[in-house]
This record gives sequence, structure tokens and C-alpha cells, in this order.
Amino acid sequence: MTLARPDWRDRLRAAIPTGLIVGAMGYALVVGLGFVPPLPVTTEALNSFDVKPPAPPPPRIQPKRVQTHRPRGAAAPPNLRSQATEVVAPPPVVVLPPVSPVVVAPVAGTGVQASQGASDKPGPGTGAGGIGNGRGSGGAGDGDGYGDDTPPRRIKGRIKDSDYPEAAAEAGASGSVTVRYFVNVDGRVSGCVVTRSSGNAALDETTCRLIEQRYRYDPSRDADGRPVRSIIVVSQDWVLERASAER
Repeated sequence: MTLARPDWRDRLRAAIPTGLIVGAMGYALVVGLGFVPPLPVTTEALNSFDVKPPAPPPPRIQPKRVQTHRPRGAAAPPNLRSQATEVVAPPPVVVLPPVSPVVVAPVAGTGVQASQGASDKPGPGTGAGGIGNGRGSGGAGDGDGYGDDTPPRRIKGRIKDSDYPEAAAEAGASGSVTVRYFVNVDGRVSGCVVTRSSGNAALDETTCRLIEQRYRYDPSRDADGRPVRSIIVVSQDWVLERASAER
């Protein structure tokens, strides 16, 4: 079946009514948007009035001062003052429990017996371990004998007559002090204690102080040649020389 193409006349007849409808709708839209309703018109006149400022306050009338010849009275007494009582709490009483003293040796491993420690002279003891590391006097293997160790040798320091304590000299005190001290691996002296007093505190204190300050040792050495710590016990005699009286 073959369809016939529309003629231009048919197209024109269909376009004319369409254009008329579109034009009518456009005109109605333009007219509707340009419509302005009329405003009401009033014939009454506007009323106006003036606002007046408030009236000023009346002037203040000062009363006249009337002078009198009456005598003036005495001044009033001072005001009473009150002071609050201070509240002070007493300090609390704290009772501390008594502290029990602990009795210890000033140097570890020294004990309290005057005979403890090694002599300043090497003895025949062998020591507890065979190389002289005991703490007794030797003889039965429990002493501080040096065994295969070499004893310490003092290389520096001494106590001179001029070191006599002035307080002891003035008191005429003299005597012998026995002390015990350690010779460390560096040759210095430490831990000096008095094992037998001379009876004078100045002589005892001076002995230990000068020994620790001045004495230097070649330390004791074990069988392998290594320096070891050792103990020395010595006695220092303090003798006060008195000049004989002239006859």
C-alpha cells in the first residue's frame, strides 16, 4: 500500500488555526500580567498636631539660715569597738614510739674483740682458703696470714713529733694507741678504728686522722700478682718530752 504525501495546501489549512490559537493565548497572557487594580481614593484630610515639651520643674527654694546664740554641746563619745575572740587550736601531742638502737660495727666484718684482725707482720698461717684470706692470727689455718700473698709495704707517710696534739700536750697526756685500718687496692688507707685507746681522745683521733691522710702503701698482692685489700694493726707511741728543770 502506498501513502500519498500531503499537499502544501493541506499544510496551510492545518497551520492557520494553530497560529490563531497560539496568538490568542499570548495576547491573554500579556494582558493579564499588565493588569493593575485601581487604588481606593479617600477625600478625608490628614489631621496634624504639635508635641509640646514638658514644663520645667519649679525652682528649689533654699531655706534661710537662722543664727542662734545657744552654746554648742560637747562632742559625742567614741564608738564602742568589739573584737572577736580568736580560736586557736593547741598543737596535737604526737607520742612517737621509742626507737631501739641497732648495735652494729663501724666497718663490715670487723667485730668487737681487740684481738681480731691481722698483725702488721706476715705470719706462718695458711688462711681458711689456703691463700691467707682468714681473719684470725694464723697458726691453725684460721688466721689472716698472707700465705702466697705478698704483704703491703708502706711507701709514704709518717707521724712526726711536731704532730703532737696541743690539747694533749697542755694536759701532759701520753700513751700508746693501737689502731686497725684497711689498705685498699689503690694503696690508700681507710676505715681506721682504735682498738686500744691511749686514754686521751686527742691522741686517739690524731693517730687515725694522720694515718688516713698520709700513709700510702704498695698493696698486698695475691699469688697471681693482683692487688687485694688487706688489714693492718699498728701501735703509735706518743711520748711527751719534758725539759729538765734547771737546778
